[in-house]
Amino acid sequence: MKTQKVWLVTGASKGLGLSLVKKLLSEGYQVAATSRTLQGLEKALGQHPGLLALEVDLLSEESVGNAIDQTVARWGSIDVVVNNAGYGQLGTLEELGDKEARANFDTNVFGALNIIRKATPYLRKQQSGIVINIASIGGLTGDFPGWGVYCATKFAMVGFTESYAAEVKEFGVKATVVYPGYFRTNFLSGGSLNTPANEIEAYSVARKIQAAHEQEIDGNQPGDPDKAAVALIALSEMENPPVHLLLGSDAFDLAGKTLKTLGEEIAQHESISRSTDF
Repeated sequence: MKTQKVWLVTGASKGLGLSLVKKLLSEGYQVAATSRTLQGLEKALGQHPGLLALEVDLLSEESVGNAIDQTVARWGSIDVVVNNAGYGQLGTLEELGDKEARANFDTNVFGALNIIRKATPYLRKQQSGIVINIASIGGLTGDFPGWGVYCATKFAMVGFTESYAAEVKEFGVKATVVYPGYFRTNFLSGGSLNTPANEIEAYSVARKIQAAHEQEIDGNQPGDPDKAAVALIALSEMENPPVHLLLGSDAFDLAGKTLKTLGEEIAQHESISRSTDF
């Protein structure tokens, strides 16, 4: 009788995805791990009997569908889907060109939607499973000058996770959007963070924040990715997992301040809000 769940983790060659896959394999789970190149996966993870390493183009429905099919063919089911692949895009809304903005949405949003679209038929048929979408605390507040497009991709992920959770509830399938704070991974370096092609120096605040992320925050993040992996495994085992989960004390504290400010702002203008009814 199968006792361990089958996981599919995207963006598994580095960052939180890599920490998660390593922890899963060490605990005996069966894992389909995806990345843009097979070479990157093999270098990061090596060989393991519980590992199915898959080179996947998240922007190709055919590539994603083949990966899902191979996972089920190998292990008979798919129980936990983790949409972790993504990258950071710095730049104010004025600075970023259409190509830069669309590319960030393609990977962070439409890549995840391709995974969900292809995995859900299996989850729905087996009447079980959970989809875990890794967003960011930047998906709860966009008050980060120079991170507008990236935050928008994560806000989008929050929105479609909420809708997906409601859509698949009748099939016994769960969904959670995770809001990590700063974790000590290579997210702020190593090709995971793009800067604007055409910087506008007038945006002094955005430039200072950009420099801080590249020179001060990188390497000093408070979050431990190995502990995040433990938390995600615990989430997958919950009978009734939350639709929203914060990871990291920094994310938790910022979320509290954001929600408090939002509540106060909404209440302050209640009269205008209610004035538009017939």
